[in-house]
Formats: sequence, structure tokens, C-alpha cells
Amino acid sequence: MTGNEIADEQFGVGDLSSLGKLGGRMVGVQIPLDPTRTGQEAEALERDLRRLIVGQDEAIQQIVNVYQVYLAGLTSPDKPVANFLFLGPTGSGKTRIVEVMAESLLGTPRAVIKIDCAEFQHSHEIAKLIGSPPGYLGHRETHPLLSQEILNQWHNDRIKLSFVLFDEIEKASDALWNLLLGILDKGILTLGDNRRVDFSRTMIFMTSNLGAHQISSILGPNLGFTVRDTASDLPSVEDEVKIWDKIERAGIEAARKKFTPEFMNRLDKIVVFRPLGNAELRKILDIELSLLQRRVFNSIGPNYFAFTASEAAKEELLREGTDIKYGARHLKRAIERLVVQPMSNLIASGQVRSGDWIRVDFDQGSGRITFFKEAENLPVHLMEQITGVTIPSISDVVANTMPAEMAKVTNARSSRRI
Repeated sequence: MTGNEIADEQFGVGDLSSLGKLGGRMVGVQIPLDPTRTGQEAEALERDLRRLIVGQDEAIQQIVNVYQVYLAGLTSPDKPVANFLFLGPTGSGKTRIVEVMAESLLGTPRAVIKIDCAEFQHSHEIAKLIGSPPGYLGHRETHPLLSQEILNQWHNDRIKLSFVLFDEIEKASDALWNLLLGILDKGILTLGDNRRVDFSRTMIFMTSNLGAHQISSILGPNLGFTVRDTASDLPSVEDEVKIWDKIERAGIEAARKKFTPEFMNRLDKIVVFRPLGNAELRKILDIELSLLQRRVFNSIGPNYFAFTASEAAKEELLREGTDIKYGARHLKRAIERLVVQPMSNLIASGQVRSGDWIRVDFDQGSGRITFFKEAENLPVHLMEQITGVTIPSISDVVANTMPAEMAKVTNARSSRRI
């Protein structure tokens, strides 16, 4: 029977609209809903991700969607919150996006439990993850990396969520892949001493460079990775869509060739990260310079100074640090070599003191990055205004520089959702 027929039989009415007064509720009145809207917490996470992650909109959207499902309590209680496989070239932000999420939700990027899969190329090395069984030599000396204590150590009253990152998963042995099958499917890991670890409050991320060579061959000199003289050299929107479709298919196909079908079938989402072009690297340069200024302000000591970089200096950093093969990592190395190292010499030699304003420029004649002192003895509020970065309080600095081993470790009881 339809809803109207049931209403006719029970209430003797001709249509549902007459039920509007039952129980003081509106019955039979259709109110349009918008399923694309998210809550405030998910929106805050999305803002943090978009502020620090450039050019990876799909990855950001997938993470925000999963987090919204978790906040709504609709994730499955018998498996991890989400299982992600991130594919793409090196330096495109695969690891960074997980660290930014942990920093946004838990206050520190160190909350990510990072497993370097290059250390697990042999099957016997799995004991470092789960511990040696009783009776094996060194059983008591082996401390598993994936114990319940380690998973729960960053939980707080507001967020009880763990982040586990398997970096460069393709380098691990088959034994690690087989171990992951049970974790990805049921959210349970059995340690060497038969203790069980619950992953139901864990987001699992795996990164891989699989398909990077094919992606580079698809791009070639296209899509903004080289300097162009005219706008006519740029591909059309339709061409870009076709190229990105090819990139995604190439990455997923490379993963299917490497991993078994049962492993791929346990992944919730495979995200192919886009290589970074010139426009993205320019944005990342501004982000990295801002983070460098924050490092200066976070350092314990009297050397609170402000610095700004001219457009000529930024162009030189981009010229030295732009490389399609190495992505943002090459740009970071250029900043460390051309800005951070000379700046440390200026601090050590006493040429830069607290309250100074330093301008970073580029001299065309010598072809070198130059440094000039614009002002001295500036108050804190002026340095914050010049750089756009807030100087933290002493208590914030001490908290941010605490060693990881002093972090609060929560009780090891299971965190499985009821």
C-alpha cells in the first residue's frame, strides 16, 4: 500500500495534507533539503586544507566528505573510518595533506603515525609492526609500532581519531600487503602476543609514486609546466579535462598492475594527485615563505625579526626551484639553500637582531639573492602587520617545541565505537 492508502485506511482522509496538524508536526509537506552542505567542523577542516594544499581539490574534497560522515556517526563500526590510496608524482602533496589534516584536527602534524614502507621490504621485518610472538628471540625487547597505545596517544576529549600513513606502499613486501588486508577490511590487527588492536577510529592513508612516469609522459611540455609567450599556447578547458582523465586512468592502471585484486577491493578511494604547474608552485612559494616566517617567530630566543621577499627574489626562487619531476620538494630545497642558510649566517654573525625588518631581493648583476635591513627595533604588532604572521606567546612556543616522547599517552583500552 502507498502512504496515501495507509493514511486513508487509518485516518479516513483523502490525502496526507490533512495530517498536517497531527502531533503538532507538518506531515505531507515537502521541504527541499540540500545534501551538498556540510557542518561547521568539516568546513573548518576544508579551509585549513585549502589554505596549505595547492592544486589538489579532489583529494581535499574526498577527505572532507569522509570526515563529515565520521562526525555524523555514519561510518561502519567494523572497519577503519576510511582507506585511501594516494597516487601521483613525488612532491605533489600526498604526505603533506595528511599532516595538515592532523595539524588542523589534533594540533600537530606529529599526530600522524608514519610507516616508511621502504623499511619493510623483507617479510621478517613485519615483526617491527606487530612484535615478535612469544618464544622468539628478542620477544620482550620488540615493541610493536601499531599498538593500541600508539594509535590512541593523540586522542583528546574533542577528537578521538587516529591517522596512520603507509608511505611508498609499493616498496613494501607482500607480507605487509597481506597484513593490511585484515586491517582494511575488518579494522582489527592481532599483535605477536595475541593482543588485538582496534582501527575503527582510524583513517588509513597509503601513498605511492606508481604511474608517475606515465603521468610525466602524458603531460610532456603541456599545462603550464613551461613558460609560454602567448595565451594561444595554453590548452583549452576540454583538452585539460581529457588530459586529467588520462592521468587518472594511468595512475589507477599502474596500481592495479602492482597490487592484488583483493587489496584494491578494500580501498575506499583512490586519488591521483595532479603534478604541480607554475601557477601552483607560485602559490606554494608564498605558503613556504610564510611558514619560514612562522619558524622564525616560533624559535626560542631573542631573534624575533620580520622578513619580506621582493618579486625579483620570488622569481629567482621559482627559477631555481621549479622542476616538474620533483614538484614542491625542489622548491623547498631552493628556499633552504638560497634563503634559510644565508639568513642563519646573518643571525649567527649578529647582523640581524630582534625587531629588525629584512628585505630579501635579487641582484640581476651578480645573479645572487641579497639581503637588506629596512628597519630596526620594530614593535611586535608592526612585525605582525608587515608579515601577516602572528607572533606566538612564550607558552605556545614551549608547547610547540615539546619532544614527541612527552606527549600525553591515553589509556590503552579499546576505542572501538559502540
